[in-house]
Amino acid sequence: MSDTRRPATTRVPHPRVIVTRELPDIVMDRFDALFDSVTNRTDEAMTRDQLVATVADCDVLVPTVTDTIDAALIEAAGERLKLIANFGAGVNHIDLRAARARGIIVTNTPGVLTEDTADMTMALIVSVPRRLAAGEQLVRSGQWKGWSPGGMLGRRIGGKALGIVGMGRIGQAVALRARAFGLSIHYHNRNRLPAVLEAQLAATWHASLDEMLAAVDILTIHTPRNADSENLIDRRRIALLRPHVYLINASRGGIVDEEALVDALEAGRLAGAGLDVWTHEPQIDPRLLALPNVVMTPHMGSATYEGRVASGEKVILNIRMWADGHRPPDQVLEGWV
Repeated sequence: MSDTRRPATTRVPHPRVIVTRELPDIVMDRFDALFDSVTNRTDEAMTRDQLVATVADCDVLVPTVTDTIDAALIEAAGERLKLIANFGAGVNHIDLRAARARGIIVTNTPGVLTEDTADMTMALIVSVPRRLAAGEQLVRSGQWKGWSPGGMLGRRIGGKALGIVGMGRIGQAVALRARAFGLSIHYHNRNRLPAVLEAQLAATWHASLDEMLAAVDILTIHTPRNADSENLIDRRRIALLRPHVYLINASRGGIVDEEALVDALEAGRLAGAGLDVWTHEPQIDPRLLALPNVVMTPHMGSATYEGRVASGEKVILNIRMWADGHRPPDQVLEGWV
């Protein structure tokens, strides 16, 4: 995603690049070969003080979702910092306005994690109604007494209505998978998809999110986290979901009001949830941990070796294009702000 309004940069032949988290060795080795790089091989998130020291001493910062690149940190940056090449597609942890005010370009890595995240979403869509986590725990506990007609009964997903909030790359990839499982596809998006794409996905657009919520059996979230989507699925909207509905979130924590979700699950106003992301990661509400109808995974939707390497390659391409005086191919659009 390039911003055609922003001019090309001047050349920086051998930029100093600092990477905040450990990436696959093949990616780290490429950083070392191509740039004056400092790579964090401990896989421990940098402290605030370390980040402050880092932005004062580099041309390019390569952060991840665990790094908060806010206005104060950007203000503390030295004059040489000109590129924040984010490792990942989401940029809600970066203050884009503050970066733009300082003339710092921000890039991301869109597209490379689409299939991985869609796979994880589909796994949760199947796992929660079919009670896979509870079944696995029963086997491990040693308490399973063998098959019985009433044992571990879940719900069939075929024939159910899937509601997708956000029909970008990942939402569309989920829709393709869900169709193969016999789900009907409903979606809410800021802009309606072209008719030919709607037909390919057999998807029904709902201009009103509230109306869609009242009509679906499973809800999955695939919208970026920003000012518009913060607590998008709030207490009022959770109340619009019928009691048999399962809610899936492999997008970003904070889009769903977690406290309201827990209250609805505890009260039986929702059938279950599948969560890969959390509002205050890595802290998780202990009430969620106690609920048997919630499948929880540790923000691993994009966690494939292939995906991590592909993301690293995109970061490297963005840096090399910038260092050569060209506009990076994945410069974040003004519309992200």
